[in-house]
Amino acid sequence: MNEAVNKGMSQRVNASKGFVDLVTAEFGGPRSAERLARFDAATPWSALVAVIAELPEYRPASKGGRPAWPTETMLRCLLLAKWFNLSDPQLEDLLQDRLSFRCFVGLSLSDRTTDETTFVRFRERLRSAGVDARLMEILNAHFRDQGLLVNDGVSVDATLVQAPRGRTRADGGRTTDPDAAATSRAGVPHFGYKAHLRVDRSKLVTACRLTDARTSDAAMIDELVRDEHRAVYADSAYESGRRRAGLLDRGVMPWIIYPRRRGQRRVPWHRVMFNHLVARVRAGVEHVMGELKQRHGWRKVRYRGHARNSFDLTMTVISMNLRRAAILRSA
Repeated sequence: MNEAVNKGMSQRVNASKGFVDLVTAEFGGPRSAERLARFDAATPWSALVAVIAELPEYRPASKGGRPAWPTETMLRCLLLAKWFNLSDPQLEDLLQDRLSFRCFVGLSLSDRTTDETTFVRFRERLRSAGVDARLMEILNAHFRDQGLLVNDGVSVDATLVQAPRGRTRADGGRTTDPDAAATSRAGVPHFGYKAHLRVDRSKLVTACRLTDARTSDAAMIDELVRDEHRAVYADSAYESGRRRAGLLDRGVMPWIIYPRRRGQRRVPWHRVMFNHLVARVRAGVEHVMGELKQRHGWRKVRYRGHARNSFDLTMTVISMNLRRAAILRSA
């Protein structure tokens, strides 16, 4: 960490929009501008920025030093990259190229464009401070206040995420991620991690965890639903008589799919009907998992190590929630 960061940094002020900005305001893709406007309206920027502004790196410096980029500008850049599944170099290029992107993050045409190294440092500061968990809490409270959470039970699911197996270095060692693990599913080998999500019936993700791939699906459900008071929907991987009894003791309905037991030719008809009812509700979490893997590229992790990938999962979930909140608000 450089000297300016250790002492704290004052923030630069983006230039005010000039005549050229006003003339070109209507240029660019109208669809992108309209989409970004909906995302902007759905995001409680002041509450999110306030948490990041508490970090020592963003407190005004008592002496000189290179000013930091505005906190809100950097947060908007981070979410912009998530919404459009952009790498840091791609984000830098598009901020130079797209008027709608520059307008969204608060850069005028006369402002210098934020570079990819700045994105990396900003993300690392947030990860080191553990800000991602606090941002999730703030958004959950915001969605609750906005009436966007149904609060009629949650669905829990997990999915495997691949990690590179690495290569052999010149010294004989390997670049394999030490935090990832190998497992198999239906006879197919996997190496990497497992993402665990808790999803409200509104399809907003209210909690997420990342473990290595060897961890069973059921290992995280008790932690994820600890504060749930209505109902829990899950597939047969989470089936446990002890878990059902524990949920019932708390007054929580255990809507967990019944598997076929050893020795049974088929699941009894009344449990088949029960399973169909659960599956209809669980379709929501399946849709969320599909968005995570297809739209946001979470078939594979982007970084090396659990800490960086866990932070990336949380920020991806936050961006998904804000996109979903914009849809719910418009509906």
